[in-house]
Amino acid sequence: MIKNIVFDIGNVLAGFAWKEFYQSFGYCEEINEKLAKATVKSEFWNELDRGELDDEQLLEGFIRNDPSIEKEIREVFQNVEKMIVRYDYAIPWIKELKGRGYGIYIISNFSRKAHAECVDALDFLKETDGGILSYQEKMIKPAPEIYQLLLRRYGLKAQECVFIDDTAKNVEAAVREGMKGIIFHNLTQAKEELEEVLAS
Repeated sequence: MIKNIVFDIGNVLAGFAWKEFYQSFGYCEEINEKLAKATVKSEFWNELDRGELDDEQLLEGFIRNDPSIEKEIREVFQNVEKMIVRYDYAIPWIKELKGRGYGIYIISNFSRKAHAECVDALDFLKETDGGILSYQEKMIKPAPEIYQLLLRRYGLKAQECVFIDDTAKNVEAAVREGMKGIIFHNLTQAKEELEEVLAS
């Protein structure tokens, strides 16, 4: 029997709108592509969410990926407030599930900078019963330890939890830990699959 619903944040409860954010600076398409490759599409992006490096070390890492766009990299990372976009359905969905008696938790790969600068888009966090943000714990999905930490910290049983994430490997990792899993494609699909899991 499911008692707890565990959500990812990015592209589930709030939009990770990096493309639109980069485009807002008015760079040409070539620069936007270079920015993406040097940052969000690079392996080093994981270090942002892991939380072990400070802002300057992170910038240096992105710049090493493509020194030709150092100016643009520094410009976009001065303030990332608009990289995370508020989803208006997040709070009503959480409140509806809580009203039915379910515990609501978060496991998200998230950076200290985004947490500090995107507070308006993250207003749903105060409605949850707790959660794990990767930068605070120095571990990222899909490492099994991050799921185990949530269960241990809040006294949850894996078989009583369902995890919703937009990335298949993260959902698969949660399932390996004993949770049910739903890959989020859109709100209608996720709600339908959730109701099926809750009824089973």
